Amino acid sequence: MADFDAIYEEEEEENEQNLEEHYVAMVPEPIVIRGAGNMTVFGLSNRFESEFPNGLISRVAPEEFKATVMRINSVLKKTLPVNVKWLFCGCVCCCCTLGCSLWPVICLSKRTQHSLNKLLEWENSRLYHKLGLHWRLAKQRCDSSSMMEYVLLIEFIPKIPIYKPD
Repeated sequence: MADFDAIYEEEEEENEQNLEEHYVAMVPEPIVIRGAGNMTVFGLSNRFESEFPNGLISRVAPEEFKATVMRINSVLKKTLPVNVKWLFCGCVCCCCTLGCSLWPVICLSKRTQHSLNKLLEWENSRLYHKLGLHWRLAKQRCDSSSMMEYVLLIEFIPKIPIYKPD
């Protein structure tokens, strides 16, 4: 006679493993856009290169990419010269103020980062999230030294497949 009260867990585990295999999505590595300017204040370069990366071919129009980088560069062009002037003044007065004269530069640098993050949020919601991309400002270690720099990361948003049982 068959054992009707027996519970077989092995079959359930195999089915769950098969379901998980169907949901694995391969996401490419993020594209890194490094600063290309001649001046850096607290790791933030005064401009980013607008050359179209190969990893974005057939994902976004080169014109859209260039327009985004130009908007980022215009924010940097407005804010970083002021930061440099305050940095120079802060360094001159550093001994007299015991380092407190550098606080305005730190605050202005944070404000610049905040402005860039707001711009990137707007760009993402306007265009890039619809294309499966996400731009963000991130800190990374420089290749040549142990110093940190800010880079633009373009991450790929994984598409969630809809599971249809056979």
